[in-house]
Amino acid sequence: MDTLDDITLELDEKMSKSLKVLHEQFSGVRTGKASPELVENVQVPYYGTPTRLKELASISTPEARLIVINAYDPTVLPEVEKAILAANLGVTPMNDGRVVRVPIPELDEERRKDLVKVLKRMAEESRVAVRNVRREANDGVKALQKDGNITEDDRESALKDVQKHTDKCIEKIDEALKAKEKEIMSV
Repeated sequence: MDTLDDITLELDEKMSKSLKVLHEQFSGVRTGKASPELVENVQVPYYGTPTRLKELASISTPEARLIVINAYDPTVLPEVEKAILAANLGVTPMNDGRVVRVPIPELDEERRKDLVKVLKRMAEESRVAVRNVRREANDGVKALQKDGNITEDDRESALKDVQKHTDKCIEKIDEALKAKEKEIMSV
């Protein structure tokens, strides 16, 4: 890393990616209503290659509690069914030979609490990733000062900026967690 600007740009980029990954993970946690995001990233073995379901089929929600998966290649339907079962999403797919139907059952209180625990674990993993990015940025700033590229005052200022970025990102993670938790716990 050459300059403080490079460090800051990389910091922003990596923290944004951590948030994006968290939002993608959250979209895969079901809330009691059908959503294509629940299954679109399920990995299906297709001619020996793990492939995301959304690349193998069209996914629709004709009803509030039903996902319909229409594979472009009907021979892959049994694999789609197995992959959804293996993904442990708490749903049971039904293959009729033309499409795979995934009925979404009503969430009971115990299952809702389990899902919230899963969400909290995902959020904590995201926080850890953000803290690792902070550590890398801090090391880069300290190396710049050690090499004589920046002054001690610049280093202190840069370390404070890195901490501000970290605090903002963790705040966004907490907000996303609260919103998803509220969505799951509402009946």
